[in-house]
Amino acid sequence: QAQLRESGGGLVQAGGSLRLSCQAYGSIASINEMVWYRQAPGKQRELVATIDSGGYTNYADSVKGRFTISGDNAEKTVYLQLNSLKPEDTAVYYCNALGVVTTAPEYRISDYWGQGTQVTVSS
Repeated sequence: QAQLRESGGGLVQAGGSLRLSCQAYGSIASINEMVWYRQAPGKQRELVATIDSGGYTNYADSVKGRFTISGDNAEKTVYLQLNSLKPEDTAVYYCNALGVVTTAPEYRISDYWGQGTQVTVSS
């Protein structure tokens, strides 16, 4: 079993920055990919950025050049640096771990979601 915990959200002015963290806990042997999603009130959840076990990253067009995802499997932690924030970035940001290999109580490969961290950008 595993769980994810996001942190680092808050209230910032437009143009400001935040650094989000996602820590994975449990009997984790490896993680294939970590993904950041976000969901604004009344809107669908959307993909923001991804990073795989090789360190390759991808970004949504709406955040490319402003956000940076980083992390590694060994530390079981992924970060999302949010720069040049806009009011439209306001959302709950969720961490998603894909292909998580856990060994307790049994060997298992599963996906896990964090509970989210709120990012609010004022104009």
